[in-house]
Amino acid sequence: MKLSTKGRYGVRLMLDLAAHYGERPVLLREISQREDISEKYLWHLINPLKSVGLIHATRGAHGGYELAKAPSEISVKDILEVVEGPLCLVDCVEKPATCKRSSFCIAHDLWGEASKVLSDSLKKTTLASLVERQKDKKQRQAANYDI
Repeated sequence: MKLSTKGRYGVRLMLDLAAHYGERPVLLREISQREDISEKYLWHLINPLKSVGLIHATRGAHGGYELAKAPSEISVKDILEVVEGPLCLVDCVEKPATCKRSSFCIAHDLWGEASKVLSDSLKKTTLASLVERQKDKKQRQAANYDI
């Protein structure tokens, strides 16, 4: 399994908004520069995230984008399901009718169990926890920096 660019960039976009939560609306241009993601690509991610209520836009001179909920209320699973779709490893787990073997196939059970573990892990991981982990990582990196 490989996560697509949409998934990786969607998480980075939301993580950037979480890092600036409560400050002011953030311009896509700023996110683009900080995250090294093209502004055009970010536009493709904004609309689906906005349509499900994870972010909202403010128009005008002081406009931009903000999280619609607190970072502690948004999981990585929430984000990935919007930009990637269902988190099942194989189609037959989500739609058993797509495979005539799913009722007796042990591999089907394995993929279902693995999909559940992945889903549960991503559901437990919130933007707030990632922001904290990112701060800790930057502090450790700065502490290890010698001139």
